[in-house]
Amino acid sequence: MRTSYLVTYDISDPDRLRKVFKVMKRFGDHVQLSVFRCDLNGRELIRLKAALVPVMNQNADQVLFADIGPEEGRGQTAIEALGRPYEVIERQAVVI
Repeated sequence: MRTSYLVTYDISDPDRLRKVFKVMKRFGDHVQLSVFRCDLNGRELIRLKAALVPVMNQNADQVLFADIGPEEGRGQTAIEALGRPYEVIERQAVVI
């Protein structure tokens, strides 16, 4: 089962910030500056966390994971927006 997560980060160094951003792009959709929405199964969540640890400074940086529910269900409706509406990005296969 896939679960939707809102992942936000506060990285204090510009080089580490770019590295964290690159990791996050592999796992989710960029929603706002330091915010991603990720639809992950348990194994993918572990892989994401494992990919973040080596590019972070554990004493200075922070990544927060908010479980917003199953991908099919609450995860689709848990985000409410003021101003510009929030749009779920449709993931599609890319043929190269």
